[in-house]
Amino acid sequence: MTATETDFQSWMGGIQARVEEALARLLPAVQVAPAALHEAMRYAVLGGGKRVRPLLAFAAGEITGARLERLEVAACAVELIHAYSLAHDDLPCMDDDVLRRGKPTVHVEFDEATALLAGDALQALAFQLLAEHRLADDPSAQLEMVKALAVAAGSRGMAGGQAVDLQSTGKQLSLPELEFMHIHKTGALIRAAVFVGAACGERLPADSGAKLDRYAKCIGLAFQVVDDVLDAEASTATLGKTSGKDAKQGKPTYVSAMGIVRARGLAEELRGDAHAALARFGERARRLRELADFIVLRKF
Repeated sequence: MTATETDFQSWMGGIQARVEEALARLLPAVQVAPAALHEAMRYAVLGGGKRVRPLLAFAAGEITGARLERLEVAACAVELIHAYSLAHDDLPCMDDDVLRRGKPTVHVEFDEATALLAGDALQALAFQLLAEHRLADDPSAQLEMVKALAVAAGSRGMAGGQAVDLQSTGKQLSLPELEFMHIHKTGALIRAAVFVGAACGERLPADSGAKLDRYAKCIGLAFQVVDDVLDAEASTATLGKTSGKDAKQGKPTYVSAMGIVRARGLAEELRGDAHAALARFGERARRLRELADFIVLRKF
């Protein structure tokens, strides 16, 4: 491993540990009633995951000089939305999965009703965090953060993408249709993570904000393309979730649409576009560039 790679791994590990500690602090304690619900919430969030969205929030904050304590809360809010979506996506009425992050899914460990309520409560807690902490100097910027996360989680974002995904099972989508689905299902929350991280600092000019969003859009799609490839190639033990389930369930993926080789090529193309979008930011965007590489080159 090169010195640059070691430095990135150290930075990433430090942010992951910081976010884990913050999540443990911000989530309701198990001792607080209703204890069973709070236990399920903590189970859904803590002790697993790559924390890609919080990492992106922290990296985007470096561009705007955001304070770490603000980034910590914003990153946790995004991660709570992500954890809620996983708890719900794994339910029998959705993707019906039994393994997530190397352990039983929330509805398997507890029950379906508790998993549903835990997801609902995690989503509410995310917006509570954005409302009760001072995350930007300008109150209007903080309102924009709330709106961005709400849109990313709603019918024009993650929930809408999941609806398209469920309706598309057993069908062959065109590449534009597949891109539309994943811009919403996966990409929207990744774009929101970059936006809220940057919004914790100095306001960017409109053209710079557009470039940063272009980066986030490219890397959000790349994340899904690589996920589709790994689902087809990697083992369940490596992924920490059930491998090969997309093919078994007849879900349209980039692998089913264009094959593994072309899918990997698309991910590389998106990585190049993401790097190009960051050109104006210079050294301030180093962590975002490294995260683009990590997302595309990862093996899990």
